[in-house]
Amino acid sequence: VLALLTLLSFASRFHRLPEPPHVCWDETHFGKMGSYYINRTFFFDVHPPLGKMLIGLAGYLSGYDGTFPFQKPGDRYEQHNYMGMRGFCAFLGSCLVPFAYLTVLELSKSLPAALLTACILIFDTGCITLSQYILLDPILMFFLMGAVLSMVKCNACADRPFSASWWFWLSLTGVNLAGAMGVKFVGLFVVLLVGLNTIYDLWDLLGNLSLSLVMFGKHLLARVLCLILLPLALYTAMFAVHFTVLNKSGPGDGFFSSAFQSQLIGNNLHNVSVPEHLAYGSVVTMKNLRMAGGYLHSHWHLYPEGVGARQQQVTAYLHKDLNNLWIIKKHDSDTDLSDPSSPVEFVRHGDIIRLEHKETSRNLHSHQHEAPLTRKHFQVTGYGINGTGDSNDFWRIEVVGRKPGKLIKVLRSQVRLTHVATGCLLGSSGKTLPKWGWEQVEVTCTPYLKDTPNSLWNFEDHINPKLPNISLDVLKPSFAEILLESHMVMIRGNSGLKPKDNEVTSKPWHWPINYQGLRFSGVNETDYRVYLLGNPVVWWLNLFTIGLYLLTAISTAVALKRGVQLSSELKELSRVVLHGGGQIALGWLLHYLPFFMMGRVLYFHHYFPAMLFSSMLTGITWDTLLKFFARFLSPSTAARRVYGGGILALVLLIVYSFYLFHPLSYGMIGPMASDPSSPMAGLRWMDSWEF
Repeated sequence: VLALLTLLSFASRFHRLPEPPHVCWDETHFGKMGSYYINRTFFFDVHPPLGKMLIGLAGYLSGYDGTFPFQKPGDRYEQHNYMGMRGFCAFLGSCLVPFAYLTVLELSKSLPAALLTACILIFDTGCITLSQYILLDPILMFFLMGAVLSMVKCNACADRPFSASWWFWLSLTGVNLAGAMGVKFVGLFVVLLVGLNTIYDLWDLLGNLSLSLVMFGKHLLARVLCLILLPLALYTAMFAVHFTVLNKSGPGDGFFSSAFQSQLIGNNLHNVSVPEHLAYGSVVTMKNLRMAGGYLHSHWHLYPEGVGARQQQVTAYLHKDLNNLWIIKKHDSDTDLSDPSSPVEFVRHGDIIRLEHKETSRNLHSHQHEAPLTRKHFQVTGYGINGTGDSNDFWRIEVVGRKPGKLIKVLRSQVRLTHVATGCLLGSSGKTLPKWGWEQVEVTCTPYLKDTPNSLWNFEDHINPKLPNISLDVLKPSFAEILLESHMVMIRGNSGLKPKDNEVTSKPWHWPINYQGLRFSGVNETDYRVYLLGNPVVWWLNLFTIGLYLLTAISTAVALKRGVQLSSELKELSRVVLHGGGQIALGWLLHYLPFFMMGRVLYFHHYFPAMLFSSMLTGITWDTLLKFFARFLSPSTAARRVYGGGILALVLLIVYSFYLFHPLSYGMIGPMASDPSSPMAGLRWMDSWEF
């Protein structure tokens, strides 16, 4: 049975895998990131690196050379070999079925329950679609289901602790936890599930008076070793490989500190020599010390009407750009300091300076107009013509922890700029401006005089031909510093994710009811259209079963509490419902409820890990209920017919619904479903479905 189901799973995922032969949906991101690994080009992403590394490895091993640009959905692959990456994701997606089958079989000891679960996942159009493209989701779900299966198998070995099989499954659980966390941070949810299971186990062992405290200590240490230290070591190793492979400068440099960037080959800070001390007339860039705080930046665009003074925008920008360049000038002099014959005059702690934007010749300026987004902070603008402005352009430069008169060092000195007229500090709020600000980061002048990373800066680029240069090799950070910084940048990036124009986002309550899908490919009648939507029969059956399970579990718990006498068969059924079903129901809750508290943009595909748990719960619940009702029938042949017929009816219903909706996964061409002549017209059961 397992072999047959696994074969069906692979057949359903690999069927028409090359179609469509162009970039679909988020392949534009994750395919591109796989290319970055092949080319060893550094990039930034909000997720940990394992998933993208594996995609890159699959592409490399299958002969892909990393040259396809993955610019936008719809770009044709032409002669580029994309099948290795798609095939790798489809392989991992196919493994979900045998993993779920074995998990349910272990929890329920029922072949029909496991069979029903496997059929749900094999014939779900959403699971098929999500497995057929270059995405992180099948990789995440592979490790997630691997962790759940290993946990359940380890629990089954509880009667022979410290045996070879017990150590194998415990260690494999730790490996899979590291894998899930290494693909996406939502892997934390399965870590929490395994953690709660472990706490329950240890609490149960503590109450076993036949077990000595020494033996209990061994159990505790084994779990610390396999479920904490092993995953942490593997997770850290992933980042070590990530930073070792990506050693060339790329599009992600600007998100990280100057010290980090100095390690990247091709970065303007790598093996570079710059003047050590700041001088008047120097052309510089200033980087905010807040994680992913950005470079001080300006451009010709003005603040819109009603947002402070209608002057030139000043922002923080995360990428290298000519608009990040500023010239340091004296506040009371317009002398041309670029003249080689003029003497060098260094900038010192406590000096009052003027910063002139090199590209637009406007001065860095502040006044008592309110900042665009942050209340009680002052607006920062570009003001003046060819460097001529007013007294609101003057800033006092100070180095943290230094005495007045000391020189200011490039990269190493942490400086604050105090506005002379208002006394506020120049800072980056970390908030993303609306589209009029090109979604760059807000720069404000804060009246709260406190040294935080938001209001501290360092000078990064430094151009002054009149000064001698020094090497920057002394700045290289340790691995621990890089690891911490990368996590801070990823967390901030995750929380700041905003929807793009015309992008279909959704809310968590939409997901279980299959309210709205996602267009993977195609928008008109001539396109090859693929639409991510769950098989509605499967999803609504899962949703109904969650309520049914809740009623069943409560009724069973109340009956046991009231001391109702149960036969051995019913006792076994109650154990399956409360213990087996309870673990799966907890998994569903942990992978679904946290999304209601997330502030970031959310999409339909975020529900699929929870959907795996609801599918397993459906298999366990219906198998248990059919067994319960069948036992009241006599003779036993009638009971077997009712039980077998019920399971068969559910399987046939799922298979028939897949027959109806399979074009969603395998591609549609022709009239849209809103057209009565479309073969899909009668299947648009909800107006929110856009296939």
